[in-house]
Amino acid sequence: MVRVLLALDDDVPQSHAQTNAIEAMVEGASDAEVYILHVFVDNPEGASVQQVEAVREASDRLESAGVGVELLEASGSPSDEILQHADELDVDQICVGGRKRSPAGKALFGSVTQDVILGTHRPVLVCGSSDE
Repeated sequence: MVRVLLALDDDVPQSHAQTNAIEAMVEGASDAEVYILHVFVDNPEGASVQQVEAVREASDRLESAGVGVELLEASGSPSDEILQHADELDVDQICVGGRKRSPAGKALFGSVTQDVILGTHRPVLVCGSSDE
């Protein structure tokens, strides 16, 4: 069984790229489980993970592809929550989004992505936006 933590923010094109990568990765797997995590940094209205369009679309696509999906939500530091959930769930891989950067900025990942890569021993898949 392949177990993946798919960390999504609310960027829909970014979630499409990440979902495409997950679908390709689990295509040959006999059994796959994807945990979709959305971390609320500021949530004064008390929204739930089901209300995040990027999460809904990713979940629908993966379930249609026969992948088991579990939705998770957290509040706080995105990188800390991603790393904590990856450890608690003992996933095989973490999938995070990358951002388009200038040539000079490509030398560094975004802070969340960089913190996740440096903070785990697990493989981390970084996906660029599907608009790139």
